[in-house]
Amino acid sequence: MVTLTTAHWVFLFWVLVVIVVMGLRKDPLIPCILGLLSVGWMVKGSMVGAFTTVFNSLIVAGNEFWGIIVIISLIVALSRLLSETGADYLVMSPAAKLMVNADVAFWVVGFAMLIASWFFWPSPATALVGAILFPVAVRAGLPAIGVAMAMNLFGHGIGLSTDYVIQGAPTITAKAAGFADPGPVISASIPLAITMGLVTTIAAYLVVKKDMRTNAEAHKLEREKMAAAAPSQRDIDWVSWLLAVVTPVAFALDVAAMLTLNLRGGDATALLGATALVILAVGCLLKFGMDGLEKITDYLRDGFMFGIKIFAPVIVIGGFFFMGKGDLAKSIFELKTATGFLEDFGIYLSQTVPLNKAFVAIVSLGTGIIVGLDGSGFSPLPLVGSVAATFEKAIAVDKATLAALGQMAGVWTGGGTIIPWGLIPVAAITGVNPIELARRNFVPVVLGFVATTIVAIILM
Repeated sequence: MVTLTTAHWVFLFWVLVVIVVMGLRKDPLIPCILGLLSVGWMVKGSMVGAFTTVFNSLIVAGNEFWGIIVIISLIVALSRLLSETGADYLVMSPAAKLMVNADVAFWVVGFAMLIASWFFWPSPATALVGAILFPVAVRAGLPAIGVAMAMNLFGHGIGLSTDYVIQGAPTITAKAAGFADPGPVISASIPLAITMGLVTTIAAYLVVKKDMRTNAEAHKLEREKMAAAAPSQRDIDWVSWLLAVVTPVAFALDVAAMLTLNLRGGDATALLGATALVILAVGCLLKFGMDGLEKITDYLRDGFMFGIKIFAPVIVIGGFFFMGKGDLAKSIFELKTATGFLEDFGIYLSQTVPLNKAFVAIVSLGTGIIVGLDGSGFSPLPLVGSVAATFEKAIAVDKATLAALGQMAGVWTGGGTIIPWGLIPVAAITGVNPIELARRNFVPVVLGFVATTIVAIILM
C-alpha cells in the first residue's frame, strides 16, 4: 500500500491550482513556482533545498525539451530565408493553380496548411499559406471565413496536435508519460488523429457550404474586392528557384529516411535540424554572398527568439509536473529515494477507487481542454502525459492512447481552434473576426472530441 505524505497532498493542491488558473485563461507560472518551492521545502527539509529544487526543475525540464527548442528554432529561421527570397511563393504556386472552385479551394488550402505546419510549424505556415493561397482561394469562390477555418483546423488543429515530422508535441507528452521516445505516442495518435481530422474538417466544410448559400451576395462582393487587388510583386531569381526545389526535396528525403531507418526522437530531430541548418547556410551564401555570413546570424536569432518565446513557460510548467515522475523527480530533488508524486497517486487510486476506461478517457480529455484554455498548445502536454502515467498505474489501460487523447484535446484547444485569443494569427491574415472564427469552429471541434474519445475508449 502506497503511503501518501503531506508533500503528496501539497503537490496535488498546486496541481489543482494550476488547472484552475489555466481555466481562467491566466499563465500558471507563479503557481508552478510556488508549488516547486513548497514541495521542495517539504521534501528537502530546508529553504535552501526548496530553492535548489526550483532551479533543478528548470534544468531538468530544459534538458528534456532542448532538442525540440533547437529544431523549431532552426525551422523558423529557414522559413524566414524562404520568405525573403520568394522561394515560399514558388513552393505554394502549384497548389494555387489547383483551386478551380470553392470546394476544391477549401481542401487545397487545408492540406497545404497541414503539410506546411508539419515541416515549418503552424505560425510560419500561417504566414506562408495565408499570404500566397488566401487571395487565390477567395477569388475561386471560398469566403474568407472558409479559408480561415481550413487553415486553422488543418494547421493548428491536425498539424500541431500530431506534429509527426518535427515531433515536438509527442516528445513532450511522451517524456511526461514515461516513454523513452515519442514513438508510442505517435503510433497511438494515428487513429485518433484520423478520427478527429475527418470529423472536424467534414463538419467545417458543411458549415462553410451553408454559409456560402446563406450569404451569397456578401461573398460575391468579397471576391470582387479581392480580384481588384493588385498582385504582390516577388523578387524571384535563380536562388529562389533552387531553394524552392531543394528544400521540399531535402525534407522529403528526411521523412523517407525516418521511415526506412526507423528514426525516432533525437535521431529524427537531429536529421531535420541539420538539414534545415545546412540549407539555411548554403542559401544565405548563394543569395547574399559574403553578406550571408552576417545574414544567417539574423535568421538564427529570429528563429531562436521564436523558439524560446514558445517554450519559456512550458519549461517552468514541465519542471513542476516532472515532480510527478519518479526518474525525473530524483534529479529534481537530488535524492535517489525520491518517488514520483503522480505515480504514487496512481497506485493509491488503483487500491482505493474503482476506475474504468471511459472515466479515465473523459478525465484525460477534460484535463487537456481545461489546461489548454490559456491559449498555449504545449502548456497542457506535461500534465496530460503525467495523467496518463498516473492512470496506467491505477487501471489496465493503454498509456500511449490515453496520453495521445490528452494531447489532442490540449493542442486543439490551446493551439487555437475554439478560443478567440488563440486564433489571432489566422484571423489577422485572413481579415476575419477571431470571435466569429472560434464560433464557427466550435461545433466541428466538439463533434471531433466526442468521436475521438469514443475511439480512444475502444482502443484502450
